[in-house]
Amino acid sequence: MERTVTVIPQTINPMTRMSLTNPTKRKTAGYARVSTDSEEQLTSYEAQVDYYTKFIKKNPQWEFVKVYTDEGLTGVMRKHRDGFNEMIKDALEGKIDLIITKSVSRFARNTVDTLVTVRELKDNGVEVYFEKENIYTLDSKGELFITIMSSLAQEESRSISENVTWGHRKRFADGKFSLAYKNFLGYEKGEDKLPKIVKEEAELVRRIYSMFIDGKTPGAIARQLTTEGIPTPANKEKWRATTIQSILTNEKYKGSALLQKGFTVSFLTKKRKVNEGEVPQYYIEHSHEAIISPDEFDLVQQEMARREKIGNKYSGNSIFSCRLICGDCGSFLGSKVWQSNTKYRRTIWQCRDKFKNEKKCETPHLTEDEIKMRFLSAYSQLLENRDELIEDCRLMQDALTDTTEIDEEIERLDMEIEVVNGLIRQSITENATTAQNQDDYNKRYNEYAERYEKLKNRKDKLEEERRKRNLEATAIGGFMFEVMELPEPPSAFDNKLWIASIDYATIYKDGRMVFKFINGAEIEA
Repeated sequence: MERTVTVIPQTINPMTRMSLTNPTKRKTAGYARVSTDSEEQLTSYEAQVDYYTKFIKKNPQWEFVKVYTDEGLTGVMRKHRDGFNEMIKDALEGKIDLIITKSVSRFARNTVDTLVTVRELKDNGVEVYFEKENIYTLDSKGELFITIMSSLAQEESRSISENVTWGHRKRFADGKFSLAYKNFLGYEKGEDKLPKIVKEEAELVRRIYSMFIDGKTPGAIARQLTTEGIPTPANKEKWRATTIQSILTNEKYKGSALLQKGFTVSFLTKKRKVNEGEVPQYYIEHSHEAIISPDEFDLVQQEMARREKIGNKYSGNSIFSCRLICGDCGSFLGSKVWQSNTKYRRTIWQCRDKFKNEKKCETPHLTEDEIKMRFLSAYSQLLENRDELIEDCRLMQDALTDTTEIDEEIERLDMEIEVVNGLIRQSITENATTAQNQDDYNKRYNEYAERYEKLKNRKDKLEEERRKRNLEATAIGGFMFEVMELPEPPSAFDNKLWIASIDYATIYKDGRMVFKFINGAEIEA
């Protein structure tokens, strides 16, 4: 018998998976997005929704599903666009056959996101129509056009991001700045667009600083404010130590502003990092009205650095915590309450390890009144040669702030680090493009890496040394200020004076108490 071939006609569109013999309406959705929440853009947004609703409904071959929307959002990152993500989810679940949107740039400004999403939809038989470019993604030329258009859109995003960044830095250089007033305790936006003090909130800020100076830790302050039912700057019930830490270290409370503390690493991911010198910073002094005096702010930074150095040994109960040392064993003195339930209640300080060693420490305990009285006596002795004391402090401060040698060595290390970095990059490139003995390559690479680490470690040590010297100079400055402000020896104990003046005090078994002041002077009282 003669061989015959019968052609069975195509019945399904391989791209859309829809029947060719019994055509049905394509389930069609629109997508509209505006990237800001301004009034003009909202008008555009509403117009887009109305347009696509009518545009889809008037086509007899389409069945209207809905118009998915994102309002006031950038198109760079997909994960923040709820409307877009809902639309893609519905499409993959078979609820949508065709998506219509204005343009590639409205759909996404990230080339990778655009192509991945379009291909994912394509694999599931869902088509996207970009009206402005007249591109159907299931068309054979669609993906090429999309790649080109989305690349252009991504470059547009890059350009916009760079222009915005330039604008911010220009404002910073001109001394202009703004705060996130909604979550910033103590200030609101004034008529002149500068921070204006909110009286009640400012009182809370001052109280937080005062509690810290009185010896409390950020964690203890947070717990107390939570217990008292005081809402946080974000209007939440529970305070966190990090929030208190942020308030205590924010220079804006002393009327200054450090700008560009962080920066955006990539315009695509919007990932931010702390500025460690990668981009310029701008410091504005006297930029607005202060809530905390600069001297008190510096005093808090000095105390914070001291506690950080002490570490977990700091108890956070009192201004005397970790400032009183046992002359027998070298441990800190700790507080203990005697007769707590009687009218004779009092707090005494004794060696924390008094009974821990084989031989009991013989240093006597001290009451807080005794410590205060002896401090006033020692401070009075210190002021006997006030002029000479101030001159010595100035000389010490000048010596500490002169970091010329350190700065020069850091600059030299930076140049050497850059050279080593170049050698590492060159070595990697050569290995990737030219056949090499891998043992030789690894040996050379490891030598460069080891050299880099040594240089980096040396630079880190120098920067830490410079930071310590600056902190010491600030402490000396605070001490000088207190000395010059007191016309005569103090008659009453003052917490700030204690913190600004004392490094530590040593108590010996014969009852002697030797105070070491910030300027290095040691006086027995």
